[in-house]
Amino acid sequence: MVLLGGVEHWPRHVVRDHTPTPRRIVSSGTGRPVGVGDQVPRDLLPGRVALLLDADPTLTAAGVTDQLGVHRNTAQAALTALRAQRMADVMTQQGVSAAQAAAALGYPAALTRRASTRAETIVRGRQARPYLAGVARALHARGWTTTDTPPAVQHPAQEECFAALVLDSPQAPAPALVWSERHGWRTSTSRRHPLGRGAAWPPPGPNVRHLATRTTPPPDDLVKALETSC
Repeated sequence: MVLLGGVEHWPRHVVRDHTPTPRRIVSSGTGRPVGVGDQVPRDLLPGRVALLLDADPTLTAAGVTDQLGVHRNTAQAALTALRAQRMADVMTQQGVSAAQAAAALGYPAALTRRASTRAETIVRGRQARPYLAGVARALHARGWTTTDTPPAVQHPAQEECFAALVLDSPQAPAPALVWSERHGWRTSTSRRHPLGRGAAWPPPGPNVRHLATRTTPPPDDLVKALETSC
């Protein structure tokens, strides 16, 4: 294993020596044949794509489709997510831009537009973790959550960070809280699916309350805003 831009990678010859020859799907240039299901289970796909990308930084979605027999959209999503994660690692470690991270990893600029956007979002999400951890501790201290575990940052819309905190105490004033880096905080009526469909930001109403006036209010101010909105 070697380090490239501060990120661990396997040399190409190692990948080729230890990776079984992939099953190629013969088609008429449209990728996977019509009616044929994905040849790789979704939970195994990221690891398989990672090996291919280690061997060839210029890998395309068409290349993933040909070598792994998955749908073109599935291949593109997996490839974009993997490139974005690796680029975000380099950006965080070296303080460089998305374009510089892509160049350090050998990713062609023409193949990284989506990955660059997502990598930038991932980096912002990592920067928001300490703040979200502080909010989790404040809600736990108020008695509205049974633990002070910080929420995971999510990126359902690629270019925006979200987080959801379930208020699982019987005394909690709402089932859950949702944070958006663009809009701030709001309440949610669902503990199971607090973000809702597509993470759309609903207008305030009887069941949804927008809290505080800034996107990252101090945790104590957020607790007060939630108390006064009850």
